[in-house]
Amino acid sequence: MARIRLKQKKTTKSHIPLRLNLLFLVSFLCFVALFVRLAYLQLYRGEIFTNMVQRTESTRSTSSVPRGMMYDSQGRVLVGNQPELAIRYTRDTDSKVSPTDIVNVAKELASLIDVPVQDLTERDKKDYFIVTNLDTIRGRLTREQKLLSGSEAYQAQLDAVTQEDLQFSEAELKVVALFKKMNSAFALSTVSVKNKNVTQEEIARVSEHLGSLPGISIDTDWERIYPEGEMLRSILGQVSSEQRGLPSEDAGMLLARGYAMNDRVGISYLEKQYEDVLRGTKAISNVITNTADDVVETQKVFEGAKGDNLVLTMDIEFQKKLEAIAEENLRNMSERGLNDRVYIVVTNPQTGEVLGIVGKKFEYIKATDSYNYDKIIDDSLGAINTSYGMGSSVKSAMVAIGYMNGAISLADNHIVDEPLKFQASPEKSSVFNRTGSVLIDDITALQKSSNIYMIKMAMAIGGQAEYQKDGKLTIASDTIDVLRRDFAQFGLGAPTGIDLPNESPGYSPDTNQLVSALDLSYGQFDTYTPLQLAQYASVIANGGIRYAPRLVKEIRGTDANGEIGSVKASVESKVLNIVPIDPAVLARIHEGMRQASHTADGTARYYFMNYPLTVGSKTGTAEAFYSGPIQYAANQPVTNATYIGFAPFEKPEIAISVVVPYLSEDGWGRQSTKIAHQVMNAYFSSKEPYKQAIDTYLSTFVEP
Repeated sequence: MARIRLKQKKTTKSHIPLRLNLLFLVSFLCFVALFVRLAYLQLYRGEIFTNMVQRTESTRSTSSVPRGMMYDSQGRVLVGNQPELAIRYTRDTDSKVSPTDIVNVAKELASLIDVPVQDLTERDKKDYFIVTNLDTIRGRLTREQKLLSGSEAYQAQLDAVTQEDLQFSEAELKVVALFKKMNSAFALSTVSVKNKNVTQEEIARVSEHLGSLPGISIDTDWERIYPEGEMLRSILGQVSSEQRGLPSEDAGMLLARGYAMNDRVGISYLEKQYEDVLRGTKAISNVITNTADDVVETQKVFEGAKGDNLVLTMDIEFQKKLEAIAEENLRNMSERGLNDRVYIVVTNPQTGEVLGIVGKKFEYIKATDSYNYDKIIDDSLGAINTSYGMGSSVKSAMVAIGYMNGAISLADNHIVDEPLKFQASPEKSSVFNRTGSVLIDDITALQKSSNIYMIKMAMAIGGQAEYQKDGKLTIASDTIDVLRRDFAQFGLGAPTGIDLPNESPGYSPDTNQLVSALDLSYGQFDTYTPLQLAQYASVIANGGIRYAPRLVKEIRGTDANGEIGSVKASVESKVLNIVPIDPAVLARIHEGMRQASHTADGTARYYFMNYPLTVGSKTGTAEAFYSGPIQYAANQPVTNATYIGFAPFEKPEIAISVVVPYLSEDGWGRQSTKIAHQVMNAYFSSKEPYKQAIDTYLSTFVEP
């Protein structure tokens, strides 16, 4: 029994060494595998991993350059750039700079410079409070709010900020303002912390502390300036601020073209239309960072180039004369009524160049629903995007339309002018002939401004040859569409094609009334812009070519001295269409407009009867309804005084439109002709060979 127990004991002891040996063997094999793997990594893969540790990344960074400038046709600056000292901030990579880091820099910088705080919004203050009091805000959130993510989570944090939290001192508000600007920069981009009214003292203080202000630098910036003040400001357009950056409606398109969100960009009119020319080419740098996101090196790839310059078609000295004419007449307007504005457009009918464009109006005071007659403001843009009933000024086009549609011909162009009365319609007549019957031709119809001549042509175009008193108007239902189609060939009721965005096409009301076509024929239905009226005047003046009006003549570079450089591109005239006018017909229209100026029965005789240059004129007095800003006067009857003309008669150099809306209901409307007369004087008195004749004429001229 003892032997059996001893044998069992010996057997049990013999298993222990075997297991230990097996464990040692496995451990040995693992160490061997580890050593082999380490040797492989060091000997065969070592260089690869060393390169990975030392690897750097290159990120492209851009910085803005000054915009191109705008000059008048004689090389005078209309829009320039004022260099400004600037304190700028370049943000490091997001992994290196947190919002808290930005706050710390803002606090130190706030002690060195002064910044405005009046533009801070409640949201700006809340953003700052959240960054500086994140634990407090989190403590105010519910369990459900803490589970939110993204924009919903941040909105919950914003909602948790109270008004008491936002009671910052003046010094704290400066920090908030600086944080707002600096935090708007994305990784490796630069923003201006202060670029207006930076003093030399501020530059000195910041320079001394640059070592403790990571990302802050001293630089130069630019600001748009306007040497001629408010003149043409609405047409020249605006540039966004760095704070506003890209307009939201265009941001996607602009970002795809290489813009940054905080880039300054043209947001209206010429600045926007010619953005690609004016913007310039940004400076480009490659920023080299290592795997720790430290900036290792900055390599300048391209220095950047200032934007190209625009040379406009307008001579600023002539423009100043036009503005003075508009302001003087606006202040001293007879038959005032509800009139608050004057528009003048002058073009070169041979090219479409805009030689002058003026809009002036009294300031409107909303609180009192009245005009401030002591303050006149610029409304040049109104010549492009506001429309009015133009009255008889459109009759030259209507005569041409009558010929084009066979309503009259060179062999048969006589029509009886007489009062017309259709069923359910007021009587219609011409001002010069309220009761009788007078046989007139197309020339006399323009000279005396016959409404009935135009109406009967419209009836013929619509298929109605006979008139019976109190009878039915039976013209075709599409007559008004035919007339509108043909008026559009002259630019009336159609976009002019001017090199500006957002022009108005005028207003063509929907109607099912046949009589509306008759009203349209003599300018009493659709509304047109002063620019459309000027384009139409040019078409009549040059023989039927409709040029797109243009404000830009040339694109020029910048020379080594920073002055206007050589021509890079000339903006060519653009023909929109050619109206099929028989030259013999055009000659008759011109003659009618000449007689309107220079004969005893002409409607423009008061100012052009004895003018030393032969002028073609067509006046208009439209019966209209007030649609200006005065609320209580809405839809009150008014008179719009209008004028189109061209000179010299034989080879026109200028075509003119003048619009004076909202005069008293019973006004004669001579104000527009008076202004046109002054415009002709202003233009030709400085031109050879007309100067002497104009000076002699003006020395004896007596205001009618």
